[in-house]
Amino acid sequence: MTAPEQDAAGLDYLSFVEYAIAATTRELPAVDPVAMRLVLTLHRVTSALVYDLESAVHRPSGWSWPGFRVLFVLWLAGPLESKRVAELSGMSRAAVSALVNTLERDELVSRSRSAHDRRAVALALTAAGHEAITSAFRAHNEREQAWAQALTEPEQTLLIGLLDKLMSGAGAGAAKRRF
Repeated sequence: MTAPEQDAAGLDYLSFVEYAIAATTRELPAVDPVAMRLVLTLHRVTSALVYDLESAVHRPSGWSWPGFRVLFVLWLAGPLESKRVAELSGMSRAAVSALVNTLERDELVSRSRSAHDRRAVALALTAAGHEAITSAFRAHNEREQAWAQALTEPEQTLLIGLLDKLMSGAGAGAAKRRF
């Protein structure tokens, strides 16, 4: 086993952050380790949280994380044209279109021609879709609470404020234009 392999042997997905920063800054000293830690930690925690939600709540409900995102948008903002569902769920139009085939087959979503533009497709939750998303969201929120309880209420409020600040920053502005 090489030295890097030995160093990495006891790591897991989340603890890999420290190792990655140390290894990167050894090889590329000009890298900003604080920015790297922020983005890598945020990404890894988000990925772990999404994996937890998907495996504990959404897969048992019969859909994927992207399926949940579409159902969630339609539940709270729908009915909507499919291009608007794509925008609000952070997905491509093609991904939404492919996903809706499955959700429609499972009788969770209905598809029709838009009233104002016959070329556009309108999506809506069915009664079964509404029941499915509201039922699953209760379990989803229980998992959210389990994750959030690691922080005190003031810490949660502070983190939300900091994330809001990131979302309104220059980097986020460029990302918003891509969706």
